Amino acid sequence: MEREFLFLKPNTVRRGLIGEVISRLERRGIKIIALKMIWVTKEQAEELYQEHKGKSFYNDLIDFVLSGPVVVMILEGPRVIEMVRHIIGNTDPLKASPGSIRGEFGMSVTKNIVHASDSLESAKREMKIFFSENEILNYRLDVQHDL
Repeated sequence: MEREFLFLKPNTVRRGLIGEVISRLERRGIKIIALKMIWVTKEQAEELYQEHKGKSFYNDLIDFVLSGPVVVMILEGPRVIEMVRHIIGNTDPLKASPGSIRGEFGMSVTKNIVHASDSLESAKREMKIFFSENEILNYRLDVQHDL
């Protein structure tokens, strides 16, 4: 089963949208196998966004993710990376599909509610920043018999 890393940004927490995001994932049959609310360290933020280092928005992005608590999670399911990217929408909320999480709730490219891995390689790297193996649970969802 494929795994995906998802990061609910501080504005998601401050705006009370954690449940909204999670319910949209669960209604699509995506299984949450790890979940926690944390304060991100500067080192974790820099590691998460290493591909953006040197870009004009990098410092603002780091400052933003350090501005409040976040929710990090690992998701599992068939084609979960592709499915999650469809559910959350384009990085730019103005280009995100109506009905997508970013399309409905995003405010700017950096304050766009969520960060999700864009590939299996990224997901593996990003999961390790925030989770140890013993924090990842294995269980069966009742909906999985239909998958």
